[in-house]
Amino acid sequence: MGNLSLVTIIIIAANVIISYKGFSDYGFFERYKFNVGAIRRGEQIRMFSSGFLHVDTKHLIFNMITLFFFANGVIYYVGTTHFIIIYISSLLLGNLLSLYFHKDEYHYSAVGASGAVMGVIYSAILFDPWMEINFFIPGFVFGIAYLLYSIYGMKNRIGNIGHDAHFGGAIGGFVVTLMLMPSLFQTDLMMIGLLAIPIILLFVLHKTGKI
Repeated sequence: MGNLSLVTIIIIAANVIISYKGFSDYGFFERYKFNVGAIRRGEQIRMFSSGFLHVDTKHLIFNMITLFFFANGVIYYVGTTHFIIIYISSLLLGNLLSLYFHKDEYHYSAVGASGAVMGVIYSAILFDPWMEINFFIPGFVFGIAYLLYSIYGMKNRIGNIGHDAHFGGAIGGFVVTLMLMPSLFQTDLMMIGLLAIPIILLFVLHKTGKI
């Protein structure tokens, strides 16, 4: 893993500072969280700002520890600038997918860096599909299984979890990484196909009205 890069430190610091501001200032939290009604009224800043707010310290620590473990691997392959593009794109695509699936639920709200972090994880898996995650599970198996679970969670509204934001973030990490590193199509085409399965499945299920 090596030493943390400066950009990872900055992202973690921004999440900590903004989240703790939200913990102690309810008005600030409400003003910048993801909320469908507010976004549809024109407050698009929430699409970005909500990715730096968290529900509580546990939520914040979990996301930042996960980012801590995966960020450097992605930075090693793509560099700092492209990592920032992947992180922000995943954050925004995660929220865009949430907005799409909840567009008529004006009171739907969410916060957290989970979409951005999931995009970083999916990007890391593209570069190292056999990395060990969670008790020696290969990275690509974890990635596919997690997105399949996210589909199940979206369909059945399981828990107070933004499954769609996680899924959208993974799509962001997957698509943007391949756009930035098209050489992966030459070296890992089969793995790209496997990782695309749950993404294709989601769109098929949505197209057929099953989700």
